[in-house]
Amino acid sequence: MKAWKKTSAEVVAAFDKAVPASPSVTRRPMFGYASAFVNGNMFAGTFQDAIVVRLAETDRATLLKVKGAAPFEPMGHPMKEYVVLPASMVPKAKDLSAWIARGHRYALTLPAKSAKKGTAHKTTAAGRTTAKKSVAKQARGRRRID
Repeated sequence: MKAWKKTSAEVVAAFDKAVPASPSVTRRPMFGYASAFVNGNMFAGTFQDAIVVRLAETDRATLLKVKGAAPFEPMGHPMKEYVVLPASMVPKAKDLSAWIARGHRYALTLPAKSAKKGTAHKTTAAGRTTAKKSVAKQARGRRRID
């Protein structure tokens, strides 16, 4: 697998300025890239030298008509609801802010995600969910021999 390149400082700076200054917005890296979340849902982020935004269906359709916009496909498969903003839009603070604000408004309509705490289950590479210790093993370990 080809390594992803780091986002340029210029793109990160434009992204940072365009993200709404709202107490509902949190920022944290997603796969090492700058990202913005509301209620646990990512609504915008950087990826390599691009900015992506999560949009409602009508906004996605509108943006995809703009030259240079494209579905976000980081691993060859589209990520539902995400669109790569045209590179020409990145230096245009007003346009960039407007699209990221649309993403923020859309994310506010989504169900909040709860913070994940230490989970008792892990998913294996084969996709099976396994308990750290099976209930049967725990029960056998507690049996008394009379």
